[in-house]
Amino acid sequence: MKASTGLKVVVTGATGNVGTSLTRVLAREPRIASVLGLARRTPSLTLEKTEWAEVDLSLESDEPRLAEYIADADAVVHLAWRFQPTHDPVETWRSNVLGSLRVFDAVAAAHVPTLVYASSVGAYSPGPENGPPVSESWPTHGWPGAAYTREKAYLERVLDTLERDHPQTRVVRMRPCFLFKEEAASEQRRIFAGRYFPGWLFRPDLLPLLPELRGLRFQALHTDDVADAYRRALVRDVRGPFNLAADPVIDTAALSSLLDARPVKVPSGAARSLLAAAWHLRVAPASPDLFDAVLRLPLLSADRARRELEWEPSSTSLEALGAFLRGVRAGSGDATGPLTGRRVG
Repeated sequence: MKASTGLKVVVTGATGNVGTSLTRVLAREPRIASVLGLARRTPSLTLEKTEWAEVDLSLESDEPRLAEYIADADAVVHLAWRFQPTHDPVETWRSNVLGSLRVFDAVAAAHVPTLVYASSVGAYSPGPENGPPVSESWPTHGWPGAAYTREKAYLERVLDTLERDHPQTRVVRMRPCFLFKEEAASEQRRIFAGRYFPGWLFRPDLLPLLPELRGLRFQALHTDDVADAYRRALVRDVRGPFNLAADPVIDTAALSSLLDARPVKVPSGAARSLLAAAWHLRVAPASPDLFDAVLRLPLLSADRARRELEWEPSSTSLEALGAFLRGVRAGSGDATGPLTGRRVG
């Protein structure tokens, strides 16, 4: 780390859910000298020590500009990711996998000292059924049926090669659980429920029944907490993967309590068939393959992050999910293209 001047950090995907939280955190960090946020569209968001630049990682023609932005960076945080279109996995492959390769190649060519990459719980192979949380040593082969998990797992192998061939670059892989905050709720509603799904339907009084699906257990984390973990990884001499998750584990009982709804057992096959029909009709953007993956995700142990990053989430998983529900009902958003809502958070 440059003790006299501070770090120059480049953040890809800086206008999304994690990016907006991270740029705000880095603007307050005295060991960070400057932040260059890269996105497909320049936002109207103004932050101290932060500048913006446009680049589309899916375009080969943008490679020279990307290399120029990264050339003199002390650290690169790669967050950029596209969840849609789920009906065109070739398009998401171009953005997510080929775009990531362009970032990694630019980092290697410029001999950037630090790369922090946004991996995911989705990179992990299916977890033990009703088993304990897994550590970072759990296999990262993903779930082969879903584009998201295939892409995350593939990039884990790419980073294995990058670490081997460029040991001078400190590579950190963040593997968080589901991330929520109020300002990102409108974006997440559009991604997973559809642009025209009304947010006010998430009111507890309108959801008297909650489908109880076998195997549904997951963890949630407030996006501001994951941004704090990224900050810590940037300014500490750490390497390798870090699981990030908050307590408690969310299951049907926790969801029914949060939504004040009565759980009703529904066969997973029936729920998947309904989702598949809606997806094929292009009514629902979330694919049935992603549904399969979610039911197989392992729970995460964040012991390494607590120990080596001295990180502790400030919000519980239920508080993080509650922030999302508030944001969906209110149409919350932020001053960036991806996070546009009915009102700016």
